[in-house]
Amino acid sequence: MAVSTSDVVALLLDLAAIPSPPGEERACADRVLDELRRIGLEADEDGAGSAIGSTMGNIYVRLPGRVEGGTPIFFCAHLDTVPPLGALEPVVEDGVVRNAGGTILGADNKAAVAAMLEAARRIVDEDIPHAGVELLFTPMEEVGLHGAKAFDQSRFEAQLGFVYDQAAPIGEVIVGAPTHRNIFATFHGQSAHAGMVPEEGRSAILAAARAVADLRLGRLDDETTANVGIIAGGTSRNVVPELCRLEAEARSHDEAKLADLVQEILDTLSYAASVSDCTVEAEVREVYRGYSFGADDLPVRIARTALERCGHTVTLARTGGGADANVFNAAGLPCVNLANGMTAIHTPDEHITVADVEAMVDVTLALVDAARSA
Repeated sequence: MAVSTSDVVALLLDLAAIPSPPGEERACADRVLDELRRIGLEADEDGAGSAIGSTMGNIYVRLPGRVEGGTPIFFCAHLDTVPPLGALEPVVEDGVVRNAGGTILGADNKAAVAAMLEAARRIVDEDIPHAGVELLFTPMEEVGLHGAKAFDQSRFEAQLGFVYDQAAPIGEVIVGAPTHRNIFATFHGQSAHAGMVPEEGRSAILAAARAVADLRLGRLDDETTANVGIIAGGTSRNVVPELCRLEAEARSHDEAKLADLVQEILDTLSYAASVSDCTVEAEVREVYRGYSFGADDLPVRIARTALERCGHTVTLARTGGGADANVFNAAGLPCVNLANGMTAIHTPDEHITVADVEAMVDVTLALVDAARSA
C-alpha cells in the first residue's frame, strides 16, 4: 500500500530545512518531538546531550505490543548531519528530493527519520497489530556514534533492531561492518632558524612525512583499509618545525588483521621518528566495533521477508563504514543496517527519490509485520 507523497515527503522537506550539524540538533529534535505528539505518542528525551556535548538527548518512544508472541523490534535514526556549507532549501524536482542551496540535503539520516515517523503514525491511526515497536532518535552519530553509545540500552524491550543508514538501492542488507580505530600521533623535534642554523634543528614534519611515505594506505585487501587524513605542524616557513601532528585510521572486518595493522602503523611511526632524531607520542582509540551476520540470522531473515514482500530484490553486502547499528551489536543487541536509496550523501549532489522515501515507509511496516510472526 503506497503512502501519499504529501505525508512523508513533506515531513522530510521540513526536517531537511533544519540545520542540525553534530552537537546542534535541538531544533530538529523539537520538530521530531512535535511530530510524535501529533501522532499521539509520548516521547522521552534522556540526559545524554550534556554528557556528549549536544543540545539534544536521545529521543525514545515505545509502542507496546498488541499481539501475543512475535519479536519486538526497534528502529533507530540519527538527527545530525555533516555540517551544511550553504543554504538548506530542500525541493522536489522531477520526482527527486534534493537541496537547491548548494550543499547537502541531509537525507542521511533524515529520510530514515521521516519514514520511521510516518510508519509510526500509520501504526497508530490504522491500529496495525504488532509485537512491540520502539523508536530511537540519536544525536552526534556523524562524529563517532556518540548518542547511541550514551543511550541506556536496558530500556529496550526489543530483541533486535534496524537502522536505515546505507547509501545504496533499497534491498541491500548490510550483514557486516568493520571495527574502526583512530591513531593520533605527535612528533617532537627541535626548532631552529632554517636559514642560519638548520643543522641545530630536528624537523618533526620530516619525521611525519617519512612515516606517511612508509605506511601502507588505501584498500589493503577486501576486508581492510587505512588512511592518513590530517597532518599539521610548524610555526613559520623559516623555522625548523618542532611539532607535527598526524591523524590516521584503520578499519577491518577481521579483528586479528586490524590489531596487526595498528601495530604496524605504530611501529612505522616510531621508526620514522627515530631515524629523524625525533620522538613520537601515539594514542589509539576505538571508534566502534565491527559485526557480522549470517544469512539465516533472525534480523536478516526478517529483513529479507519484509523487503521481498515489498517487491525489492534482496542483496547481502558488507560496508566499510559505521552506523549506530555497530553500537547496538557491540552490546549484544542485534541490529541490521538497511539501504534506503540515499545517493551522493555528504555532498552537494545528495538526493533521494520520492519513490524511495515512500517505499521505506512500506518497508518499515513490512518489517513490523514480519516481526509479528517471527
